Amino acid sequence: MRTVRLEGSLSHAPQRYKSGRKIGIGGDFTEIQSVFDACLQIGRIERAGIILKRIAGIQQMYPEDVLALHNRYLRAAVEQIMINPTQSATQSLHKWFELEIRLKSIPANTETVAYMVKASLQSPDGKRERLVRRYMDMLEEDAALQLLEADVLTAHEINNITHIYPKYNFTDEMMEDLEMIEENEPISPNQHITEPAIPNVRPTDQKGLGLKSLKKSLSLFSRLPDEGIDIANSSPEMRRDIQARLEEDSVSSAIDRWREEAAHLSKMGLNATLQTKSLGARMWKWQLALEEHLKAEIVKVDASELATRKDSKDQERCMYGPFLRILPVEKLAAITILACMGTMSTQGADKGVPLSAAIMSIALSVEDETTFETMQLNKRKKMWPRSKKETGKGQFLTPELIKKATRGRGPGSASRFALSYISKNDFASTWTDQPQWPTSVKAKVGAFLMSSLIEVAKVPVTLTHPKTQESVTQMQPAFSHSHQYRMGRKLGVIIANKALVAQLKREPVHSLLAKHLPMLVEPEPWTQFNKGGFISHPGKVMRIKSGDKDQRHYAEAAIGQGGMIQTFKGLDILGKTSWRINQDVFDVMLEAWNSGEGIANIPPETPDLQMPPEPETTTDPLERRRWIRAVKLVENARSGLHSQRCFQNFQLEIARALRNEVFFFPHNIDFRGRAYPIPPYLNHMGADHCRGLLKFGEGKELGESGMKWLSIHLANVFGYDKASLAEREQFTANHMADVYDSASKPLVGNRWWLKAEDPWQCLAACIEIRNAIESGDPTSFISHLPVHQDGTCNGLQHYAALGGDAWGARQVNLEPGDRPADVYTAVANLVKESIAQDNEKGDPFAKVLLDKVTRKVVKQTVMTNVYGVTFIGAKAQVRKQLVATHNDLPNTDQMNPGHLSSYIATKIFKALSTMFRGAHDIQYWLGECANRISMSLTQEQLSRLEAEWPRLTSKAALVKNERNYTPASVEDLVQFKSSVIWTNPLHMPVVQPYRNSKSKCVQTHMQRLNLSEPHRSDPVSRRKQLQGFPPNFIHSLDATHMLLSALSCDELGLSFAAVHDSFWTHAKDVETMNTVLRDTFIRIHTEDVVARLAAEFSARYKNGVYLAKIRTKTPLYEKILEWRSSRSGLGKVPKSRHAPKLDELMLECKRMRLLQSSDPEEVEEGRNMVTPASLFEALASEGDLASDEEVHALGLGDISPREAGLRADREIAVGDPANIEEIHNPLPCGMGSDTDMNAGSPNIPEARQAVDADETSDESGEGLGAFEKMVMRTNVRSGSSPAHIWLPLTFPPVPKKGEFDVSRLKDSKYFFS
Repeated sequence: MRTVRLEGSLSHAPQRYKSGRKIGIGGDFTEIQSVFDACLQIGRIERAGIILKRIAGIQQMYPEDVLALHNRYLRAAVEQIMINPTQSATQSLHKWFELEIRLKSIPANTETVAYMVKASLQSPDGKRERLVRRYMDMLEEDAALQLLEADVLTAHEINNITHIYPKYNFTDEMMEDLEMIEENEPISPNQHITEPAIPNVRPTDQKGLGLKSLKKSLSLFSRLPDEGIDIANSSPEMRRDIQARLEEDSVSSAIDRWREEAAHLSKMGLNATLQTKSLGARMWKWQLALEEHLKAEIVKVDASELATRKDSKDQERCMYGPFLRILPVEKLAAITILACMGTMSTQGADKGVPLSAAIMSIALSVEDETTFETMQLNKRKKMWPRSKKETGKGQFLTPELIKKATRGRGPGSASRFALSYISKNDFASTWTDQPQWPTSVKAKVGAFLMSSLIEVAKVPVTLTHPKTQESVTQMQPAFSHSHQYRMGRKLGVIIANKALVAQLKREPVHSLLAKHLPMLVEPEPWTQFNKGGFISHPGKVMRIKSGDKDQRHYAEAAIGQGGMIQTFKGLDILGKTSWRINQDVFDVMLEAWNSGEGIANIPPETPDLQMPPEPETTTDPLERRRWIRAVKLVENARSGLHSQRCFQNFQLEIARALRNEVFFFPHNIDFRGRAYPIPPYLNHMGADHCRGLLKFGEGKELGESGMKWLSIHLANVFGYDKASLAEREQFTANHMADVYDSASKPLVGNRWWLKAEDPWQCLAACIEIRNAIESGDPTSFISHLPVHQDGTCNGLQHYAALGGDAWGARQVNLEPGDRPADVYTAVANLVKESIAQDNEKGDPFAKVLLDKVTRKVVKQTVMTNVYGVTFIGAKAQVRKQLVATHNDLPNTDQMNPGHLSSYIATKIFKALSTMFRGAHDIQYWLGECANRISMSLTQEQLSRLEAEWPRLTSKAALVKNERNYTPASVEDLVQFKSSVIWTNPLHMPVVQPYRNSKSKCVQTHMQRLNLSEPHRSDPVSRRKQLQGFPPNFIHSLDATHMLLSALSCDELGLSFAAVHDSFWTHAKDVETMNTVLRDTFIRIHTEDVVARLAAEFSARYKNGVYLAKIRTKTPLYEKILEWRSSRSGLGKVPKSRHAPKLDELMLECKRMRLLQSSDPEEVEEGRNMVTPASLFEALASEGDLASDEEVHALGLGDISPREAGLRADREIAVGDPANIEEIHNPLPCGMGSDTDMNAGSPNIPEARQAVDADETSDESGEGLGAFEKMVMRTNVRSGSSPAHIWLPLTFPPVPKKGEFDVSRLKDSKYFFS
């Protein structure tokens, strides 16, 4: 297997350049370049030329990068000449070529010459021929034939060149590329069949624009029958057209709506300025005022650019001004209003929206519309040939294509899509190939537009005069800029006027709702990182976290090498599984919903939550605090139920619209390879009601075994899933009367189905069984119901197989057995045995907890332990279950629920470490590998450091060179930048994205913003890399198991769907699928997965060094101290707070280089060198290394020394604010079985590019409360600190595997059941 390895450790933070008073443009490369591109877009060629000269003078620019910018400049200049041909413009272009390209020895390529030839063709006769021949002579013979590939010259121009310069005949080659795209033939609509009316979904009152906008989009389904279109019987082409119509909306239509509403009020004789009944009319007034404001600002921008000496305001306008000119002012104004109102609606206008969120939303929307506008202009231009880069499958890159492709993908998606579509899929593209606006530019553009809207937007507010009691209406600002303190930090916010908030609640804005719906046609197969899924290539195959680019670069490299083929095929199989709405369940759910009653997981419309009575005056200061806390709990509960009902309202509206359709869920993956459906609102990964609503679009006969599996499925969803298969089947037979009653009278009968763990799925199974029996021949009954097979704590199954734990394997059903084993019960029994032993010894905690530990108490902690739950998180999980089931627990200073939960959590951890010894050792090994990688320097970094070492050790003062370039500092050179990277069994590279992104201060119109933009030069977050690796590695294995199972099931003709470790198919095919699941698991673990990972690490991180800790008070330590004392007084040694002992690092680099030499004398010299590493090799072993405290906590069931110090006698209350975050999110780095990639959550932008500075973390005390930090410092002071030395990067020996043989799984019928 080929290891994908990309070199990125030498990347450093972009150099910033001051903006001179003459040019007025400064910042880093990307910021200067973005202004250059904007000037080209708006036709300000002279201004772009000034900026290009500035860029060309920047050091570290590669000639090919400078040439790429010159080619952009030439293209824009040629375009201006062809639109408005003048002799002076043509002469200026030829002069530019001579002075700025040839004279400066920049090697021109075919594209450069093509632009000059194109410009030469606009010259007068006589001069034209001479210029064309001159430029054509610059090309080599092979390069001349590439003119056709340059996408510069039209067919007519090629013909003219052939006549002027007949050395090459381009006609034959040219004709092959001029085929026209055939248009699809129109399809005649089918006849519509009338159906009975379906009741409407009772709407839930909610803030914002979401529900009404969604219903407006879904209304297409009800309009289609009136147009004579039956979706179910339509051709694939017609269904694709309908899919496109679902995504219709535009800024222009929003402006038209506002104008029409204002005109309608005027016809009625009403003053729209003072009328509060129409928000659209109000926004039309804002539109007109903002247009005038923008026009005035553009005039000021012109003046600033022409100023000979520019002050700070001029420089600011020179930065954002060009971006305001790209769009017509009417569109720019409308986008500003739409984006602002949309952000207000979605984030809660009544409580204030963070300024950074508001301005970035506006800027991203403007950037998107800029992409559309640019494409519109290019579409109308006839001077350029159709580019092969802009075509795919015979489809040109058009504005319509981009809008279809990016509808609902969130602000900023259009520019990303346009870039990815026209790119050559080159993961190593340079910075000059990135047309996206930098974060600082977005902040400046967004802040100006936001401040402009604040200045012009007014709303009428009616007030009562305090003396006359007369009503007076006055115009007040619609928005205001203020500050709030959140989590102890000062935050800039945008506050909406109360009158506007009230109007938003009554009348939502029709804007661009992120409404990815299921597809009406099969998703496109995945073929590239950004090509597949939705029809018009809108999505990405991988969900990138926090704007991380490394994962994308590695994925694209793997795609280029053919390493992602199986992953793509697996996603295609998941996507082509067809689905329908289960109409019987939907009818019941709709009736239950409209009743307003709380049924199953549907919350009541008006929940009966009583506010606690306010306490009387008392001397106890805590009494009122407890009452306030109780009130907040009630308010939070009511708010949570309302939010849940609002989201379910969305889902029911979608289900109602799709009730007669067959649809599909395109899938993509997260960085670990776990698959998720892209449509966010209604999918099979949703809650119980979503799963109950969905069934397979294709049905299959039950056959001989289908009825048995339907019965088992009913028992599983009811909660009777720990019994044998025969007992589960008998369970359904024993409750057949209840099954019939539930299916026939779900809301007016006995409601037996509501007692199930998953009531809606239980109801669906009851209805399916009833229908199969009543069909007369159940074996021939066509069943559409998915039957689930769930793994037994799937993470532990993988760990047991990796470690060869025989005992653990039995507990998670890897060993064959007559009954299903239950690991949670097994752990609970071990805990109870231990408590009983402590009780005999007189332990007071054991006495209280005797007979109080159940399976439910330990389940969540056991389940999440494999994903790295902390001890504090585990303690909170246990406490929650204890308090819920036992309200008589003691609550004193000596013994309270916190102490008791700490006691139980300790027992759970100990039981797990005993039961899964091999898995414990592997988790520890994974953590130690991650620790070394995240504390390492790569071979590239070491070479760079060696090259810079003479400068760093020089006593001479640092002098900036003539180009104002500052060399890298010591801190930049020795930053730890190595992420943990591995390849899963499907050959997909996995890159952990955890870095400590630096915040950048950007001064804007409104305030100074701290924005974070991830960069490859950022150091890794060691704690997150370490804690995230074990769970992420297991997730990558279970993702592999799922995709391999999907591939095998598809080969056998099975329908297949999955929710991580729950696999679904038709009842008839369950036994076949179970065989596939066992075989693929055996296939993965027959190979030594951990040994392969160790070999990959050794190859990937070869020749690196890492900062190791050694134990003190050992012979090795004493020897190193003696050696160091003998080397004192060696001169200046640069210091770094991240990497100590740099002189020893350089010495070790020299030793490693000599040992790898082909010269025997140099090898001998290296062997004779003495360094801490050579002393370690001679005197010590792995056991002399001091393990990091965080690594101690990674072994299955381990507790870190720091957390151990917080137990029992040093109990921290669960309600302590310092631990709130750890309690509510107990898994490190957001890890877990579902993590933050839950596809059932509302759609959010793929990568948030800007966050407030308070979100950056302190690595030294990340996630710790104040008391924990104090304990940590105390522990460090009390013990002896380990010593640091630099060692060649090697990895610990792979733990010895246990005796369990994974092939025994082949006979285990309860592996998935």
